[in-house]
Amino acid sequence: MSDNYKIKGFLPVLAALLGNIFIAIIKFVAFMFSGSVALFSEAVHSVADSSNQLLLMIGIKRSARKPDKDFIYGYGRERFFWALISACGIFFIGAGAIIYNGVDSLWHKREVLDHPIVYIVLALSLIIESITFWIAIRELKHQYPGEKLSRLIRTGDPSTLAVVYEDGLAVIGVLVAFSAIMISRLTGQYYWDALGSIMIGLLLAVIAVVLIAKNRQFLLGKSIPPDLQDRIIRILEADPAIDNVVDFKSTVMDIGIYRIKCSIEFNGTALLSEIYKNNSLQEQYNEVKDDFEEFKKFCMHYADRVPRLVGKKIDEIETRIRTENQGVKYIDIEVN
Repeated sequence: MSDNYKIKGFLPVLAALLGNIFIAIIKFVAFMFSGSVALFSEAVHSVADSSNQLLLMIGIKRSARKPDKDFIYGYGRERFFWALISACGIFFIGAGAIIYNGVDSLWHKREVLDHPIVYIVLALSLIIESITFWIAIRELKHQYPGEKLSRLIRTGDPSTLAVVYEDGLAVIGVLVAFSAIMISRLTGQYYWDALGSIMIGLLLAVIAVVLIAKNRQFLLGKSIPPDLQDRIIRILEADPAIDNVVDFKSTVMDIGIYRIKCSIEFNGTALLSEIYKNNSLQEQYNEVKDDFEEFKKFCMHYADRVPRLVGKKIDEIETRIRTENQGVKYIDIEVN
């Protein structure tokens, strides 16, 4: 399997992109036969989704680049930047064009022509959108095993969530378009089709605002999940050499990749016990108590060992945190 498919969020975005390109083509064909503004809105919706998913793929690929001298923590947040651009595109291009088209149709009182191809295209679109929606949901569950779906919808990868929201909305949009066309046909009133278009545009605008807000949080440096933070603090405080965690800061660097920074107060007694756990302090005292020069050497030796012991202890704690929480890639522990 190509390495691309192993990048988090790549598969659902690729599936959605291919599906939406095909759907956009057949929706435009159906629109040309029927003149339905709701169907035209759905075609524009699919074009907007395709463009946005292309942007998401660019962001996912670029975020996978390795750290270098310019970006020592990597390019993970680039995923959120391109996802933000994508969400803005949904709002300004997708929702804006669809709402405008619906209002224009109301103004000019456009009629809908009944044609069987409309219902065939809508049914086919519903099937494809449902499949890509299911792929995105499955990817979310794979990324966060054991998590409830309601939590994943709030905290998951914005790239995958964009596909979940867009394809979930696309399923609803197909149903709205079908209902609008059917009601227009049954009642003979043109405006139902136009109202369906406006409704699709408004739903798309709401989804865009939600995605913009989510990506903004990650770009500003959103903290790691509270339960993970509590777990890491417990690991720190459980070590006898640490008296207190004075300060704790964290940020999400990429999906499932975190950075933490904290200040800690060491327990001097525990460190002293660590230094002399295999030696008798009493014996060393007896050796130097009557010799000032030896006492000075003892003090110098002790002063030299303490910083190295502190460094060793910090390395042990960092290794323990990474082992028990594999998403924590970057750790900065300072002595207060």
